[in-house]
Amino acid sequence: MVVAEPTTTYHEIPSHRVTGLVREIGLARGSEILALGSVDLVQFTDEGGRNVLLQADAVFFLNRPWPKEKAVDVDAGPAPDVLLEVDHTTDVRRGKLSVYASLGLPEVWVEVPQPEWLAPRESGWPRLTIYLLEGGRYVESARSRAFAGWTAAEIHRALNEEVRSLETVAALRRVGRRLGRAMGTGPDDDLFLAAEREESREQGRQEGREEGRQLGRLDATRLMVRQTLAARAIPVSEEIDAWLAGLSADTDTASLVEAAVECRDAEDFLCRVQKSGH
Repeated sequence: MVVAEPTTTYHEIPSHRVTGLVREIGLARGSEILALGSVDLVQFTDEGGRNVLLQADAVFFLNRPWPKEKAVDVDAGPAPDVLLEVDHTTDVRRGKLSVYASLGLPEVWVEVPQPEWLAPRESGWPRLTIYLLEGGRYVESARSRAFAGWTAAEIHRALNEEVRSLETVAALRRVGRRLGRAMGTGPDDDLFLAAEREESREQGRQEGREEGRQLGRLDATRLMVRQTLAARAIPVSEEIDAWLAGLSADTDTASLVEAAVECRDAEDFLCRVQKSGH
């Protein structure tokens, strides 16, 4: 049995977009998830012939071993953990779901696209439905079993967004981290993401060291001014203390010490440094 509909942008955009979403979950998990586009699900006869059963719009394998042949052999495995069907002009419930159930495939997502630019649909109102295999038949679920609590509403929103939302990003990170905890992995176990995170951490460390150097230089400048004024028996007033506390990183230490050496009193010191723009 082969059920297909014409390949259009209305149909392909959701199935391709989900690949990027699943990849980001894999990054957060710390191990890659294999996402394939339209791939044949086949069975081989005793005589060696190949029967193409169905072609899903996308299939996902969360863990190795991954299939290595040109098609997915549903008898030999490995079987996909999740299949996605995009219902634009057809209704998979009329045929495909019963076949998937007979093959023992554990989870199927059926997406009916939402945006207005996707044109009128004949397969029902926009939504994503998750079907989980229970006792040889599919039952609807509000959450994915394979993707650790990713909800149907969250997946549907992510597939139909023009621009990735903060809510979707939070959901992807939550699901990926939850999968990672179950495996004992995390973002630093992905080599690409680990390199990006380490570069960001090193930049933060460098900025912290530079900030520390600047603070150290400012503290030294404040101390020099106080010592110079004290050596000349000029009291360091509260006004001078408050002014010293507000020094910026581009302060000219030499000119401040010069003002402390040449001033007549505390008031004259403040007048000199404020007039010079410090």
